[in-house]
Amino acid sequence: MTGEAKLREQICVLAKSMFDRGLTGGSTGNISAQTDDGGLLVSPTGTSFGRLDPGRLSRFDASGTHIDGDKPTKEMPLHTAFYETRSTAGAVVHLHSCHSVALSLMPDADEDNFLPPLTPYGIMKLGKVKLLPFFLPGDPAMGEAVRGLAGKRSAVMLANHGPVVAGKDIEAACNAIEELEDTARLAMLTRGMNPRMLTGAQQQALITKFDVEWDQ
Repeated sequence: MTGEAKLREQICVLAKSMFDRGLTGGSTGNISAQTDDGGLLVSPTGTSFGRLDPGRLSRFDASGTHIDGDKPTKEMPLHTAFYETRSTAGAVVHLHSCHSVALSLMPDADEDNFLPPLTPYGIMKLGKVKLLPFFLPGDPAMGEAVRGLAGKRSAVMLANHGPVVAGKDIEAACNAIEELEDTARLAMLTRGMNPRMLTGAQQQALITKFDVEWDQ
């Protein structure tokens, strides 16, 4: 099996795993990963994470031209914005995960640092998550909003919509976006209960020890 064939299979296996666990439903969400030649494999528009076909993934060459497979997701501007602004981005995942969306609806949601400091891994895997305003699905302005962050964030939360995370590879991106949803779930479960959060000193110790990219 070639490297690209393995990547195609990996994309579909990880997408189905997230679908099966209810992290995105119906035909929501999209996923992409860079190929060895600098191109992209992207989930097609209108497809379900639970039923992606490795042979029908949208294929782009290194110049950004669609050369094979089905029509890509309408959220391509989001994906390309991350690849163009973050040199470390090897994959991008966007979900409609329930708890992260719920947290984005709260009137006191922190736009600059969306996730409260509840666990070490939310900080270690994501750094600061930027809460972006609501955009119509497929609006190229979402990509422009990501570009406006100048590559300083690996994850954003689209208000009333869902999270988007870039990682060094497809597995890292999926792990990180799952951590985002888990942290948001904890935040909603403990909302109004005055939970004991990580202190500023504890957060800084994590940032230093694990060399977390922490946009100030």
